Amino acid sequence: MKTRLSPLATTAELPDAASLAALRAWYEGLSAREAVARYLAKADGQSSRGVLGAIRRRLATLARRRHRGDLAVLFNHPASERIQHARAVARAIEVLATLPPPEPLIGDDVERWLDPRAARALQAQGIKTLAALTVRIPRRRRWWVAIPGLGVRGSRKIEAFFAAHPQLTERARALVVAEAAPELVPWERLAVPGEFDGSHGAFRAPKSTCTLSADNDYEAVHAWLALHESPATQSAYRKEAERLILWAIVERGRALSSLTTEDAVAYRSFLRRPAPRSRWVGPSRPRSSPEWRPFVGALSPRSAAYALSVVGALYRWLMQQRYVLANPFAGLKVRGGSQEAGLAASRAFSDAEWSMVQTVAEGLEWSYGWEPVAAQRMRFVLDFTYATGLRASELVHARLGMIEDDDRGDRWLHLVGKGSKAGTVVLPPIARAALDRYLVQRRLPTTPARWDPAVPLLGSLEQDNAGGITAARLWAVLKRFFAQVADVVQEQSPATADKLRRASPHWMRHTHATHALERGADLTTVRDNLRHASVSTTSVYLHTDKEKRARQLGAAFSGSGRRPVTSPSSEKNRV
Repeated sequence: MKTRLSPLATTAELPDAASLAALRAWYEGLSAREAVARYLAKADGQSSRGVLGAIRRRLATLARRRHRGDLAVLFNHPASERIQHARAVARAIEVLATLPPPEPLIGDDVERWLDPRAARALQAQGIKTLAALTVRIPRRRRWWVAIPGLGVRGSRKIEAFFAAHPQLTERARALVVAEAAPELVPWERLAVPGEFDGSHGAFRAPKSTCTLSADNDYEAVHAWLALHESPATQSAYRKEAERLILWAIVERGRALSSLTTEDAVAYRSFLRRPAPRSRWVGPSRPRSSPEWRPFVGALSPRSAAYALSVVGALYRWLMQQRYVLANPFAGLKVRGGSQEAGLAASRAFSDAEWSMVQTVAEGLEWSYGWEPVAAQRMRFVLDFTYATGLRASELVHARLGMIEDDDRGDRWLHLVGKGSKAGTVVLPPIARAALDRYLVQRRLPTTPARWDPAVPLLGSLEQDNAGGITAARLWAVLKRFFAQVADVVQEQSPATADKLRRASPHWMRHTHATHALERGADLTTVRDNLRHASVSTTSVYLHTDKEKRARQLGAAFSGSGRRPVTSPSSEKNRV
């Protein structure tokens, strides 16, 4: 039975069964006219392609409303490529049907949830988020009069929306109450009074001897951050410096250059349990959101130790530049924060786990709806990083021109790694085979003499930006892949599934080092390939196998523990 088509483009609900049936038929090979004629009764003036395009746009809108941008992009492809995308689209529709309705957040834009006309009227008055709407619009009769273009009908819809989502009003009240407390915003938006900015810090060194031109703590910290060229390092260090500055001002009422050793001890406790929680802890949000918070939760011992090591390095540098006289974090330790060997062991895949990962990777496009080019790239990333131990940032910047063969036929990758240090990484047979296979899949030559030196080792997909895949994008893709493997093995091995959900791209580096050492590679060989400055850094991957240890010590001490009884004659004959 044919179903009359209703308007689709402006709604964000799952299309009806007839619309989905027409779309599936089109993906399976029917022409647009045949698919629509079989399942839908289109209105006059509508083209069959337009009908199917509206269904696809509705599904993409629904995916974005459900915070699933990865699914939304699957519906955006040329019509001529529909057969290749059929499996992935079918799986995306199945996932969308199971997702719970989205919940509005107080930091969301008004245009995301309200009628377009009402949203435009609000935005014209500077009311761009739900937070601004709930806090700035008084709850009284005829409140909409002050907003030209809104009107009674639009205001009633807004009131109905907030009635359906009372948590927004509660959150707005909390924001109003919090206004009495010091405002917590990212440091680039922080208006710091002169007594807290460090221009007259208690432990500032004489300005005549200081090598920095910085007038306050904020400028001094930025000078320190500028020393580090790596964007990832800058971001990590800025986060720790920002947390300390905000805490010093808001919780201690002191400038960074006025903190004492007692303050440093208190900050260590604060990292383990940030309080008050409502002020400091919250889910990840953009820095422009009123719900932004410096922490997403309390720090583990290892994370707290890392944070203190960063701020300690900051203070040491400030002392070297004669900006401050002392380092309040000197000698401060965190119990349980230096279990490096155990962490290295827990963040590497065993042979069995690695075999599971490879098995799932082999069937990505056939069993899990991945596009072929994305699945091929994922398999290359897994094999290449496993065989070389490259960091994600190093892999995304690698080019074919950085690969050279030496006189013995060994192949090397020349790169600039962490800390802007130049180094070389050998490409063993697994890496070379993975690269050749991936080049063939990309229709590129495998003969080095025919390579374009500027071609990146990692190909670009539609979802990547114009400059190709970034380290952050690769990180996200690998995390999604590990989560998918976890879903596959959950029932069979819950412990392995939990480990996979915690896995990150850097685990490939840990796995490379661990497996190399287990298979007999010298410690110095692995050190050089990982480009560690010290053997002690690499030695954390020398894990002792418990089963092997028990077996060997059991064999060594397998007797009763008593010395064998010997006859006098045998004692006589001993040398």
